[in-house]
Amino acid sequence: MKFSFVKATLLFSAAIFVWNCSSDSSSGSDPAEASSSSVTIPTVDPEATLVSSTTVGDIYSDLTVRDSSGTVIGVFDSSTGYITKTDGTVVTPDGVVISEPESSSAATETSSASVDVSSSATEASSASEGASSSSVVVSPDNFNNIDAYPVASYNDISNNGTTGWNTRYWDACKPHCSWISDGQDGKTDTTTQESYEAGMMTARNCNINDVEVPTFTLSHAVQQYWLGYEGTTSACDVGAAGVFTCTDMAPVAVNDTLAYAYVAGSASTTTCGKCFHLQYDGSFKDASASNLPKETHKALKGKHIIVMASNIGHDVKEGQFDLLVPGGGVGIFDALSTQVNGANIEWGAQYGGFLTYCQGQLGYDASLEEYQTCVKGMCDAAFANSGLPNLLRGCYWFAEWYMAADNPTYQWEEVECPQYLVDHYLTTINTEKTNNYAWHTDWSTFQEGDTLETIECWDSSSGTQAGCNCTAELAAKGACSL
Repeated sequence: MKFSFVKATLLFSAAIFVWNCSSDSSSGSDPAEASSSSVTIPTVDPEATLVSSTTVGDIYSDLTVRDSSGTVIGVFDSSTGYITKTDGTVVTPDGVVISEPESSSAATETSSASVDVSSSATEASSASEGASSSSVVVSPDNFNNIDAYPVASYNDISNNGTTGWNTRYWDACKPHCSWISDGQDGKTDTTTQESYEAGMMTARNCNINDVEVPTFTLSHAVQQYWLGYEGTTSACDVGAAGVFTCTDMAPVAVNDTLAYAYVAGSASTTTCGKCFHLQYDGSFKDASASNLPKETHKALKGKHIIVMASNIGHDVKEGQFDLLVPGGGVGIFDALSTQVNGANIEWGAQYGGFLTYCQGQLGYDASLEEYQTCVKGMCDAAFANSGLPNLLRGCYWFAEWYMAADNPTYQWEEVECPQYLVDHYLTTINTEKTNNYAWHTDWSTFQEGDTLETIECWDSSSGTQAGCNCTAELAAKGACSL
């Protein structure tokens, strides 16, 4: 194997201030009522002022949440920071679902029979069908909205004879496929622009605040007579100043029988940017007559997942795909606890994460629901206050769609990559094999929309003159050498 949700924002502070300073009982609802499935809408105050705008709607000083037309769509609970919508759904201001009305169907009611996704993916091509049974979803935007992507049909491969198994991890390190090379295993070939593009360029990486940053820049040692490139440093090497796995690479449900995810594959089977179709068979790697498949494995049977290689694990075996899933184990390097400030969080087993910890608490023959409850409780404790909702969503996915299955087995085949996985993999910054981006020792302060600092460089086709114009200011920043 490769090695309580409230963000402390001014929005919450402002709304809490309004709640505490109001003596008019009609200006807000009881927090207990706001968090129940039968939400009580407060009397609308025509004089109420806008406190802040959120993904869900506008919060007013009377604690109503209204859409752009002014219609009340929910109430804000100042004691928890949550919004309870008129249908009883409780969400964060970012749109992350905390709980659904009791009438909602449970994701665990999934048939263990073999499923041909060639029909299910066509009939249920909208991710909303899969998301409707999950208690955590990420708020949609132009990049993360899976509904905007077409869904291909995948055949039943349950008898194709090519077997394998999943392990799991999320160390949050810079992905192997974010590094550049001249064609070594697990890195992207930058020999030519054509080979760079053919190798899927480099996998995106992000800073500690989940903002995409370059995968490589000019070397910190470039000077007037030498031009070179260097990969941005992994957080697993330098901590908060380095780069991490972008959190939107967490697994996502397309529907009840199809999901997308990223993996570390074996060097013998996998290259960066390749995709594979897995269909689960209801068993697990170490099953035997005395160690039969568990309820979790049986619940996963027949489901399909399309995985894309963003890492190459030299300890990963042929046919094994090490699933990139939050809460799956921080491994030997562990940048995750740095990213979410998780010094006091129970991360579970170093290899195996939350589920392995829950197995230690519950035993190895607990019910599906017991494992799901335990894992989701650990998801909440680790990620609910992280400000990184994709990690919470991906962790819940493991419990709800993946059925908290431990090292399940499958049949597999190589397939064309879905556009959703491609878009969340490909760097949007390092589209050329060369660039003039200046080296940064610390990427933690880089914000979306910031201009990347560049250095004037040249590379003569004759090779007799190559270098960069290093100024004293840039040299003082450690971006180059005079």
